[in-house]
Amino acid sequence: MTNPAFRSALDLAAAIREQRLSAANNMENLLARIETLDPTLNTVVTLNAEAALTEAHKADKAVSDGDTLGPLHGVPFGLKDIIDAAGLPTTAHSKIFAENIATEDSTVTTKLKQSGALLVGKLATHEFAFGGPSFDLPWPPARNPWDTRMFTGGSSSGSGAAIAAGFMPLALGTDTGGSVRNPASLCGIVGMKATYGRVSRRGVVPLAFSLDHVGPMTRTVSDNAALLQVISGYDPRDRASAQVPVPDYLSAVERGRTQGIKGMRIGVIRHFFEKDMVADSKVVNAINASLHVLADLGAHITDVETQSLQTFSNVNRIILLSEAYAVHQHWLQSRPQDYAVMTREKLLPGAFIRAVDYVQALRNRPLFTAAIDMLLDDADVLITASSMDPPFPIDDPEAVAHCYPRSARPPFNLTGHPALSLPIGFTEPDDDVPVLPLGLQVIGRHFDEASIYRVASAYEQATNWSEVHPPH
Repeated sequence: MTNPAFRSALDLAAAIREQRLSAANNMENLLARIETLDPTLNTVVTLNAEAALTEAHKADKAVSDGDTLGPLHGVPFGLKDIIDAAGLPTTAHSKIFAENIATEDSTVTTKLKQSGALLVGKLATHEFAFGGPSFDLPWPPARNPWDTRMFTGGSSSGSGAAIAAGFMPLALGTDTGGSVRNPASLCGIVGMKATYGRVSRRGVVPLAFSLDHVGPMTRTVSDNAALLQVISGYDPRDRASAQVPVPDYLSAVERGRTQGIKGMRIGVIRHFFEKDMVADSKVVNAINASLHVLADLGAHITDVETQSLQTFSNVNRIILLSEAYAVHQHWLQSRPQDYAVMTREKLLPGAFIRAVDYVQALRNRPLFTAAIDMLLDDADVLITASSMDPPFPIDDPEAVAHCYPRSARPPFNLTGHPALSLPIGFTEPDDDVPVLPLGLQVIGRHFDEASIYRVASAYEQATNWSEVHPPH
């Protein structure tokens, strides 16, 4: 029997709406689970327990009173601790923001509350969504629930680990160079970086203005689609927000389940993970096995080529470091000692990037976007690696330095295309190391997250990876 902690958000919402489950009882159980397991996992920075339980009782009363209910009524969620929730700290996992209390909700927080979802707490991140994992801050780094010796991925580390651990079914992270998709890959969950401009960033601590995204993190594809449905849409208070209609993402999930993907065209950017940056054989084998599943479902699979992964990543890095330094220049000059060493070392190179290099990167950016668009002229979605390696030891600085940057995620922050990290299996147990999760990326056309969800849901239905959870 499935542990109740791992029920999907949509199942919870239906059970609460139909009075088969009390939102308050469910919240009590999840809070007890957090109290028991989180001292080891370090996923929660601020627990909103009293308010969450109060709101859960109100949610039950709204059901019994026959009130109009939102699509996520009574469902618990968490926020990466760079996303504002009124009255709660937004620490950004930094001494610099240690006393920072949000005065209003971010746009995405407002939308989630309007949907009926209940805020459990603020979740661990790498400092300012950039440095880390750091051990010289007031809050320890989150650990992977599959094996607490292993890295969660970052920077949305607490969001990834909390979802995988069954602390809540829904969480939000942010993604500037892969920070939703990295922990999704290493924690065995689903993480979506939607199209740039699809989801508002108002009320979110910035890292790099032109690369930042807010994204949903869940255990299932359908929950991910439901969460993106709620948080998407135009916001005039975010200058990058796009006035583009939001499709019905759950219908796309249902199409994947009922109509399948027969005839859909999938382009595989294989050279990213077999030539440009050679992935671990466990990752390559899992991707190839997943492609066989998709082919058996009727998809047409073709290898495609574009510029090298390093070329994409180099341009992304120039933009990211330049914009991040612009955000942090004042604090780096006035309070350098309050940054973790790793964060400071990652931010400072931005001071030495010339204006001409930043401008050239911005001028070249549309060429990279057009290159991915060309691939998608002949494919409905693209597939490539997410992380190049399985989870690795968090306490080993050499392993972190080597493996953390090894990914194929930054190209799609640069181009703004939607990209989803999808669980595709596990490593084999090795000596004292248990099974560890693996993932791949599915990439779509701008504002066509629906096609990604269709492919992902068909794959999820054909496998059982979403039903496998950490042994706690």
